[in-house]
Amino acid sequence: MVFEIFAGVAIWAAVPLRLALGVAFLAHGYPKLSGASAKQTRDFMKTVGVPPALTTLTALLEFLGGIAFVIGFLTRIAGILIVLEMVATTILSKNKLQKKYVLGYELDIAYLAMALALFLMGAGPASLDSLLGL
Repeated sequence: MVFEIFAGVAIWAAVPLRLALGVAFLAHGYPKLSGASAKQTRDFMKTVGVPPALTTLTALLEFLGGIAFVIGFLTRIAGILIVLEMVATTILSKNKLQKKYVLGYELDIAYLAMALALFLMGAGPASLDSLLGL
């Protein structure tokens, strides 16, 4: 009975998820696109075998994907692209950087799960996707 009260609001679950993930990816993506931080990121990624063009492309995905999540536009497409990126970063962190799960790639796994949830459920009612019927 208690949980039936919340059944009607379950469709709103995507909204806080979108906002949290979107802001996180904006914060991760923007510095990788501008200034000294962008160069440092490209240089570091090059040392572990990631081409600079791919580093720039993933930074763009993070920034634009963050915007897409925040406004709820093309959420499923952004979601699956972020899922693929997080699979790649997890593999990179584990294999190339020798990171452990805790204080290593657990955030990548959390972002992957959040993006997968958005891919599966869509943007929710307070979104451009909903407004446009996508």
